Amino acid sequence: MAVTGTAVAVAISLPGVSAAGEGAPRPVGGTTLDGANGANGANGVGGGSGGADAAGAAESGLGAQGQAAAPPPATVAPAAAEGKKGVGTDPLTDDELARAETLALTPSGAAAQQNVEGGRGPQHLGTVLADPLPGDAARRAEVRFYDYARDELVTRTVNLGTGKVERSAAQRGVQPSAHPEELREALELILAGPLGKGVKEDYEDATGKQLTSADQLWFNGDVYRPYREANVPGQLAECGGHRCVRLVTKVLNGAWIDTRNLIVDLSARTVTRVG
Repeated sequence: MAVTGTAVAVAISLPGVSAAGEGAPRPVGGTTLDGANGANGANGVGGGSGGADAAGAAESGLGAQGQAAAPPPATVAPAAAEGKKGVGTDPLTDDELARAETLALTPSGAAAQQNVEGGRGPQHLGTVLADPLPGDAARRAEVRFYDYARDELVTRTVNLGTGKVERSAAQRGVQPSAHPEELREALELILAGPLGKGVKEDYEDATGKQLTSADQLWFNGDVYRPYREANVPGQLAECGGHRCVRLVTKVLNGAWIDTRNLIVDLSARTVTRVG
């Protein structure tokens, strides 16, 4: 197993990973952290008579019920067609989501804002149905953006009926959860920099292939919050004001690659190793 000081490929058993989905993480270099697997495997192979006895007991217990006709297969009713507009507190439809984002980007100055890649316009973070106003049945949407040019969270409330932006606010030092596009950009920055060398080496150790694209990895993560950390390097002192994220990554259907010690400052576009 490659130990590079930047990333280590490890096999980790995490809750929520089912045998029908990702499967058990693949051990790297003959190392596994799941010590119970060997014992369970031995029981499964050497304890075959117990399984046969259970099967025999189940078969003998069928009795007269075994002769009954099997129930018909279940059917799943198709989902109702989604309209262009919701009613009341219905979730926002796809058309409403697109309309809300377009309306929120209309105010002057939006072109001067920047997304996570440095392109024109702010980074879209999410859109939700706004709380209704007393005595007002109009549907409103709250749209959140992040402006990387000013490191500001921009929140705009749009009236989907009138098409007007009714409220707009900008806040600094507020860091909501990261959007998948931001996490992908963070991974791209890791792989493009010198600290990505260890990730690539661990990937090759695990698969025998070269890592050339972020598409070869499963990844997730969230905002790095320095106030939760015991020791924060000086390079990350701006996190909280800057938008910083931490990732977890793994080979597709394979071993985990530990990138938790690599913090990406998306505002400064830098990668720092912690710990």
